[in-house]
Amino acid sequence: MTDKAIVFNPFSIASYIGPKYFCDRDEETKELVGALANGRNVTLISPRRVGKTGLIQHFFQSLNPKEVQCFYVDLYSTSNLQEFTKLFAQEVLTKRITPFSEQVWSEITHFFGALRPVFGADPISGMPQCTIDIQPQREEWTLQQIFAYLEKSATPCYVAFDEFQTIAEYSDVKMEALLRTYIQQLRNVHFIFSGSKKHIMTEMFSSAKRPFYRSTQMMHIDVIDEQVYYAFATKHLSAHGQNMEESTFHDLYALVNGYTWNIQSLLNRLYQSGVEQIDYNRVLMTLNQILLEEAPSYQMISRLITDRQLQVLRAVAKEGGVKEPGSNVFLQKHQLGAYSTVRSAIQNLMEKELLYQNDDGAYVVYEKFFALWLKQH
Repeated sequence: MTDKAIVFNPFSIASYIGPKYFCDRDEETKELVGALANGRNVTLISPRRVGKTGLIQHFFQSLNPKEVQCFYVDLYSTSNLQEFTKLFAQEVLTKRITPFSEQVWSEITHFFGALRPVFGADPISGMPQCTIDIQPQREEWTLQQIFAYLEKSATPCYVAFDEFQTIAEYSDVKMEALLRTYIQQLRNVHFIFSGSKKHIMTEMFSSAKRPFYRSTQMMHIDVIDEQVYYAFATKHLSAHGQNMEESTFHDLYALVNGYTWNIQSLLNRLYQSGVEQIDYNRVLMTLNQILLEEAPSYQMISRLITDRQLQVLRAVAKEGGVKEPGSNVFLQKHQLGAYSTVRSAIQNLMEKELLYQNDDGAYVVYEKFFALWLKQH
């Protein structure tokens, strides 16, 4: 095995691995620091795979753990108040007992004694873990206790609720109103409400009819600047004995519209290849390998939507983006028929998160590799 084969890959696609391997977002990080340090909660909105989760983790990493405590809760898999509360409690209590100490153990058992905290170890990482027994019909009280516990912390607490729009779908409780009731009383706890469904997040925080109306600083993040990303990529490629011309990176960047996760996926594999001179043909070979691997998933998605929805999705993919889906030029070019059926298909595709509407109003296929696969098929 060569040295290149065992070198740590700096282009992560799974998780945040530290500031050295994180590209840019300097201004966004400063904006988060300024907002939360001055008591302003933040609503962070971006499409998936642009990098909002990485930004949150980078922001948390930049803070001094002796001066502020940070908690990250991904709500994507939750569907009700109990799941929300259990996930939130586990994040808070596990972070508080790491590293484990008798003082913290005593503090938690004293504060949450009625909830029967259970200490153990994560079966994968081996790290200390703490869970509490949430009794039926006592979820709201438990949630209130967690907030009260954070409020009494000796240092400020920052909580990031990722995919926050998920709570709008809870059927067992008016979750927005419940959270707003608790959060507006806190002075020592500050929040990042992060979400990828722009229309829902905007409605939640900009509509006078919703509990969180105008209660946060709105923050939208876009793709990373191409020149900045090229400098980041060439720095790590050069250290690995590889070279990529700026024009080649430009073509790679354009292929996936600058979406961070897709760029990282390509760079990860190009780095792994060890090829000294990375040209556009190598980029396309790498891309086609990814599309080949993902083909079964894309085929399944295609079978789960109607023929008309697939036809519209493919038409949008081939155009790269469509601002006026009702125009005769678009409808006739792709033989889509009446606009009324196309409009219905677009609405359904957006609800399924297969289409996304950019800030400029253009409809685009959400997943960039899927869009490229659709163009080929």
